[in-house]
Amino acid sequence: MRIFNYENLASTKWDSEVVNLLTQIHEHKGKQELFLQRKPAVLDKLVEIAKIQSVEDSNKIEGIVTTSVRIKELMNQKTTPKNRDEEEILGYRDVLNTIHESYEYIPINSNYILQLHRNLFKYSEKGIGGRYKNTQNSIVGKDANGHTIEIFKPLSPYETPSAIEQICNELNRALDRKEVDALLLIPIFIHDFLCIHPFNDGNGRMSRLLTTLLLYRQGYFIGKYISLESKIEKNKDSYYASLEKSGIGWSENKDNPVPFIKYILRTILAAYIDFEEKVDYVDKKTPTITLVRNAIDSKLGKFTKSDIMELVPSVGRATIENMLKKLTEEEYIERHGKGRATFYVKKQQTAKDRNI
Repeated sequence: MRIFNYENLASTKWDSEVVNLLTQIHEHKGKQELFLQRKPAVLDKLVEIAKIQSVEDSNKIEGIVTTSVRIKELMNQKTTPKNRDEEEILGYRDVLNTIHESYEYIPINSNYILQLHRNLFKYSEKGIGGRYKNTQNSIVGKDANGHTIEIFKPLSPYETPSAIEQICNELNRALDRKEVDALLLIPIFIHDFLCIHPFNDGNGRMSRLLTTLLLYRQGYFIGKYISLESKIEKNKDSYYASLEKSGIGWSENKDNPVPFIKYILRTILAAYIDFEEKVDYVDKKTPTITLVRNAIDSKLGKFTKSDIMELVPSVGRATIENMLKKLTEEEYIERHGKGRATFYVKKQQTAKDRNI
């Protein structure tokens, strides 16, 4: 039987990689306030970009998709959902907005988790929002022959409400005692949440929303400017692998949460580094064309206009388009495709590829 006891974590000896990741994140958090004093209009653009990416990519991890154009229209409340996927995308948008605006007023307990889940599915006709699971669920995968296999069996519906109450109580007590770094407690709580798998649907999305909420409540606001969900989506194989490794022996209290802890800490650190790079682009008093060229130089392989807009948020869309056109004419880059399928490649990369 699974027992939850976060008090024991105070005596845990963490390896050098975990300690190093914690140290680096703390240092970046200390710099954050200085960065936030710069160019508030540019930071607003980063928030807008991160929200869109978070909504799109967190849903994409679960196979819930729509077009980029539709995502932006849904985010800007310029359209209504056309299908079930878009209904659930809208729900994620609303919950993320609630967390952005009211995180300090959302305590971590069962009732609030149910309310967030209810809002996640408030546009859906599934009728499951705000209710814990009523049937046994399993985490499944594929074997080498493509057959579906059970990777992990979560707690039963009967055990679920009590287990959620327990992990919330354990987390809150541990955070109040301040004997264990919050950056360790958060992934441990999220891992337990995912192993309980409390809902019939929406467990992964809820886990990522709760991660953002918990980080905000502890003063780590990086997810507001750089999408953590987007980073997870780009490395989802590692995400699932870390969950699987940490889940071994969970039901018997023999699990090792370190692989998942390291994955989450690496993701947070990578987001801080990205944020500081983007603010540095803004701070440099260099010509726009140089900023765009530097952004291009930082990309490997093909890239899009949107990629450059994210790297240089201080420069408007029309200016980016003009700079890309100019650099194409100068043969610094090559343009491929048409319309929404357009992408670019650095000219020297293309020439090198031709010689292979």
